[in-house]
Amino acid sequence: MQNSLTLLDLLNDAAILSLEHQLHLETVVGNRDWHADLAEPRFDFSGAGEPDLVCERFHLLGSAAPGPGSWLWAWANPSGFRPETIELAESVRDLGRKYGVPELAEAEVPFAALPGSPEEPHQVLSLLTDAAKVLTGRWSAYNGPVGGGTRAAFLLEHSGFLLPQATPMHVVSVIQQAVSGVPTITDHRRAVYSYGRLRGLDPEFSADGRTLALKAFGIELGFDELNRLTRIEGSLTPDSI
Repeated sequence: MQNSLTLLDLLNDAAILSLEHQLHLETVVGNRDWHADLAEPRFDFSGAGEPDLVCERFHLLGSAAPGPGSWLWAWANPSGFRPETIELAESVRDLGRKYGVPELAEAEVPFAALPGSPEEPHQVLSLLTDAAKVLTGRWSAYNGPVGGGTRAAFLLEHSGFLLPQATPMHVVSVIQQAVSGVPTITDHRRAVYSYGRLRGLDPEFSADGRTLALKAFGIELGFDELNRLTRIEGSLTPDSI
């Protein structure tokens, strides 16, 4: 990792793998409702006529409140929480200090100080959760209302949330969906390379940096001078797996 980073760097690095995990989590959770008990601690999904799904661990990152228009990291919340519930948020804070990312290191962050100046709590949660994901390697997240328009963000651990083995067709679909629909991707080249590296797809740039090969599947991606994705080529048949 670089000696210094910006929040935008982290958002580009996280975007595609984050999207892939969230789509998978939504499939696994289905229509169950969520419940969190910070005192026990316990986080589970239940209802909809399906078996309860109890997370093996969960981590409270923080909350976004519309009143003050700010995000408050869990480690700075005056309510206080069990150490094991906020230790991951504390590690994000420490890494934010190490790499010079003030949005991760300061106790409270105004919405307006974040990329794009988001106005809604769910937009703020998405930004800071993605940054936490790529720094901690915990990729499954959930956020929900906790009263007064405030929403809380969690990172969850459960074996069912682990991604299945990648296939060429799925990888191409996720990349295309992310590049066309995730607004935090401002550098397609960086985002796709980071996804390939994090997903174990053996990415390698050409000498001029304009072409990226995902050697695990023989997929080739081209970028223009503004780092925008312009083409994807390769076999998507089962023989290419």
